[in-house]
Amino acid sequence: MHTLGGAPGTNDGETPHMGMSVIISPATQDDAEQILKLQYLGYQDEAALYGDWAIEPLTQTLESLRAELGEQEFFVARLGDEVVGTVRGRLDADGTARIGRLVVHPRMQRHGLGGRLLDAVERRLQAVGTVYAFELFTGHRSLGNLRLYARHGYRQTGVREVSGRLSLVTLSKTVPVPLAASA
Repeated sequence: MHTLGGAPGTNDGETPHMGMSVIISPATQDDAEQILKLQYLGYQDEAALYGDWAIEPLTQTLESLRAELGEQEFFVARLGDEVVGTVRGRLDADGTARIGRLVVHPRMQRHGLGGRLLDAVERRLQAVGTVYAFELFTGHRSLGNLRLYARHGYRQTGVREVSGRLSLVTLSKTVPVPLAASA
């Protein structure tokens, strides 16, 4: 495992908590149950905010999450053996990297962990292939999420009404294309 934000073997960029460090690493199939439990816990506030407990993160099955683990790039944040954060993403053929389900355990929020997870999945997706833009979405009332994404360079590109209570805000961040070397 490696830490993000510093050279390998250093504590730069780690989030201390009760004498332990949070480590960001790729997720494995063994993490599926903890990811699903964290997702369920993390989306309770979202469900309450919109009065909808049938949102997909709360109804996803372990089987479908295991399938996604094989199809997408997943990262987890670990505090010891506990998964306290997760994010996933995939790179589409058109060069759009789609990021989803960024979740941080409620007791670990406001310590920069969401930003570290976002950075990790962005870097990994860029290593997988050519990324022209990152895209994600969140609910229109999820102000903390909107602030986090804005701090990381995301800008609103669309709004889609899902129900009378929920509109999804799409946010994008373009990736600068390096100029070809001049001869």
